[in-house]
Order: sequence, then structure tokens, then C-alpha cells
Amino acid sequence: MIVSLFAAVLLIQTLLFIINAVGAKTINEILWRFSARLPLSSSKDAQDQLRLRQEVLRLKKEMNAVSAQDNFAKWAKIRREHDKAMAAHDQKATDVSAHRQSFDSKANIARWIMTSGMQMLLQFWHAKTPVFTYPRGWLPWPVEWLLAFPRCPYGAVSINVWSMTCGTIIAMVGTEVLGIAQSQPAAAEKQKMAMGAGAQKKM
Repeated sequence: MIVSLFAAVLLIQTLLFIINAVGAKTINEILWRFSARLPLSSSKDAQDQLRLRQEVLRLKKEMNAVSAQDNFAKWAKIRREHDKAMAAHDQKATDVSAHRQSFDSKANIARWIMTSGMQMLLQFWHAKTPVFTYPRGWLPWPVEWLLAFPRCPYGAVSINVWSMTCGTIIAMVGTEVLGIAQSQPAAAEKQKMAMGAGAQKKM
């Protein structure tokens, strides 16, 4: 149980950092695009909307290519088809927007349950369960009290303290890794620009 609790807290804090770093909207967008490939009614509506949008653009192009004065009958026919396709597209867009709002709400709830909700449940359920222990007397009693906060026995590290420690360390390491990852493309671009400027000077 201790090993699984140790790993569960570490995993939850890692997921929380990733969600905060990537952004909830970005994650929802990725999940939405993935769900669009599944055989669901919402994905079919999204595909139909895309098809209707292409149809509207095609008809609009055809309509612009026909002179309303020289060939009014043909222009009017294309116009009727264009208006019909546009109305169908707008209705599909409304349906897709409703599906998307429902999807985002469900995704937000599921994400909260899997991260913050699970974290709160574990901290409540295992408030007295030590994540790991150490020999009594190694540390001054105020430190032992702090590590055992709120309800663990002395000589143990509580899930609350372990969760806070994991969150702090993961945030520090993750921020450093992201900073390095973001600086490499910028440095490569800067070097490329410097090489281009040097080549122009030689010319």
C-alpha cells in the first residue's frame, strides 16, 4: 500500500504539472480531435460540417464565375444551392458547437476527478497512513511533527507533506526542462540568422 500510495501521489502531481504547463484548452482540443476520428455522432457531425463548408466554398466559387446578367438562370440555380448548403452548414455548426461545449465540460470534470479530486480523496482517506517512515529521534520533534502533519504518527511522512514535496520538486524540474527545451529552438534560429547575415556580408 505504501509503495502504491508513494507512486500514486507522484503520478497525480506529474499530471497536474503537465496539465498546467500544456493548458486545459490545448488538452481539450487534442482530445476533441482524437474523438473526431471515432465512430461517434459528434464526430459525424464535425465531418458533415467540414464537407458542407467545402461545398459552400465550391458553390460560391462557381457562383462568382457566372455572370448574373449574362446567365441569370444558371446563376440563380447555383445561388439557391449555395444558400441551401449554407443553411445546412450553419445548422451543423450549431450542433457541433453544442457537442463541443458538452465535450469540454465532461473533459474538465473527468480531468478534475483524475487529478485534484483523486488527490483530495487520497489525502482524506490516508490521512493517518505513512507514505514512508524513518527511525524516531533522527530529527527534532518540531520537524517530526511537521513531516507527520496532520494525523500521521511521529517518525512518518504524511501523504499531505509528500504531495506538497512532490509538487514543488516536479514544478522546479519541469520548469527547468521546459526552459531548456524552449531555448534550444530560439538559439538555433539565432545561429541561423547570424550565419545568414555573415553570408550576406561576404557577398
